[in-house]
Amino acid sequence: MPQLFRISGYRIYFWTNEGDPIEPIHVHISEGNPSSNTTKIWILSSGKCKLANNNSKIPQHFLNNAMKVIETRADYIIKMWKKKFGEVKFYC
Repeated sequence: MPQLFRISGYRIYFWTNEGDPIEPIHVHISEGNPSSNTTKIWILSSGKCKLANNNSKIPQHFLNNAMKVIETRADYIIKMWKKKFGEVKFYC
């Protein structure tokens, strides 16, 4: 799983199998080992992000802060997604 960065012990990463066709751009967050069923955050075309699910049960206060960090790094995330998957589609 390509790890993008860490925030206070949580991994922010792409899952390598993002479906066929490839899902819209998003990141996963997990405190432990990466898995396909962790918290998922959509990256929107505006550079903002939207919570898809919180399967990792990340505390809300940390999740809010993590989403702010993800938004500030949206350009980097988009660049890395395109490099990894070859195309970028947005949730909205």
